[in-house]
Amino acid sequence: MPSDLWSFTLDFYARPGIEQACLDLQARGGNVCLLLLGIWLDKRGVVWEASRTQQIVELAGPWDEAVVQPLRQLRTNWRAAASSDATLGGMRDEIKALELKAERELLTRLEMLAQDWPVQITRGEHQWLTALAGEAGGLSRDALNKLRVAAD
Repeated sequence: MPSDLWSFTLDFYARPGIEQACLDLQARGGNVCLLLLGIWLDKRGVVWEASRTQQIVELAGPWDEAVVQPLRQLRTNWRAAASSDATLGGMRDEIKALELKAERELLTRLEMLAQDWPVQITRGEHQWLTALAGEAGGLSRDALNKLRVAAD
């Protein structure tokens, strides 16, 4: 397992079925960066605490709302028009690259937040994933379970 969050995210997200499970949860209000952070924290054995979940949400929320979401919305809005306009398609690809860069920055900030949190080796509890999935986890239990199984 890669030790840094970005490398872990790239590796885990590339596994069969993970992208779709993450997108299912995202469609129900989940944050893919937080889902992947939750899996990473669980796999590292970082001790879960509600106050730490709140710290994560307070750090991630403003960045997601001000940076990631507007880029995603613009990219999504251009999908249909970009399919028949090569110039717009290229611009949409640039927006997608910026969106990915913004997500990487968010993950870097989250990793820095959690870097000194204590570790206690536990397996299979998925406390972080469950907490960070929030309501989306309850709305798409199949997708959340797919992530849990892949994380074990």
